[in-house]
Amino acid sequence: MSNPTNTQAMKTVSEGGEVRRFSGTWFMDLAIRYAMVIVMLLIIAFFLYRSARFGTVDNVVTILVAAAPFALIAIGQTLVILTGGIDLSVGSVIAVSAMAAAVTAKEMPDSLWLAPIVAVAVGFIAGSINGLIVSLVNVPPFIATLGMMTLASGLAFVLGDGAPINGLPAGYGDFANTRVFGLTLPVILMIIAIVVFGILMKRSSYGLRVYAVGGNPLAAEIAGVKTKRVLYSVYAFSGALAGLSGIMLSSRVISGSPNLGQGYELDAIAAVVIGGASLMGGRGTIWGTALGLLLIQTLNNGLDILTVPAYWQDVIKGVLIVAAVAVDVWATKRRRS
Repeated sequence: MSNPTNTQAMKTVSEGGEVRRFSGTWFMDLAIRYAMVIVMLLIIAFFLYRSARFGTVDNVVTILVAAAPFALIAIGQTLVILTGGIDLSVGSVIAVSAMAAAVTAKEMPDSLWLAPIVAVAVGFIAGSINGLIVSLVNVPPFIATLGMMTLASGLAFVLGDGAPINGLPAGYGDFANTRVFGLTLPVILMIIAIVVFGILMKRSSYGLRVYAVGGNPLAAEIAGVKTKRVLYSVYAFSGALAGLSGIMLSSRVISGSPNLGQGYELDAIAAVVIGGASLMGGRGTIWGTALGLLLIQTLNNGLDILTVPAYWQDVIKGVLIVAAVAVDVWATKRRRS
């Protein structure tokens, strides 16, 4: 006759062969699932212990302000990576969008409201070209966006005759420095973008189509998904968000620089990967990318406060990226076994 106590204890084991709750395997699976949250909390705890300045409200605001332009390009990069692609051009698109906005502001100082529109439009055009080349011509995303990276970088220098554009109207800085409810406009736009795209990818049919294309393009095509349209759209989104990031950055310093955004594409990819997305496509979330981005920005901020040399910061971020990918591969193997 079975013991009622033992029978009750075994209710924590599912009939489908799932692991027992509170067992070692259960805790391991839980730790893997929330690995980035755990790492984030450990990093925050370490910096709080080492510096009283780290936990101040002003420093939290500083982290959010620094994260805002990166968040936009990371969101666009997430959409692209979910389809199994990659966008290497976002850094250069930031630069050419910022330069186009600066030229607009300098030539039409009485119509500064046009500058953000021009920046987003230039980014959208660049992203659309990427999308058309990838979806219609079937050029590999790496090659297509590498070409756009070089083209956009060259155009950025052309717009400024090889030099930064300075002497812009003071009102040009309002876009980056205007505060609403104590937060700057870029931070508010970052929050809105994360929420909107997070819901879009999780709750809408468009999000399902993006995941379907990244998971199995052929099966998605057979199921009736317009894969070419989906591929075009993610690159167009990525370009437009890069353009918005460009006006944020240039407005912050009230100038346009052809070098603006250099290397930002790597940080965006890092945020997406650390956030749990697979570079093979079909897996990842906007929320994970936001967490990965905040982890990187928190790490940068804390290391700056502790005056850690920049080269060591790069080493630490590199280790973090490799570790994130290694955990992802290991977790995938555990799920399949």
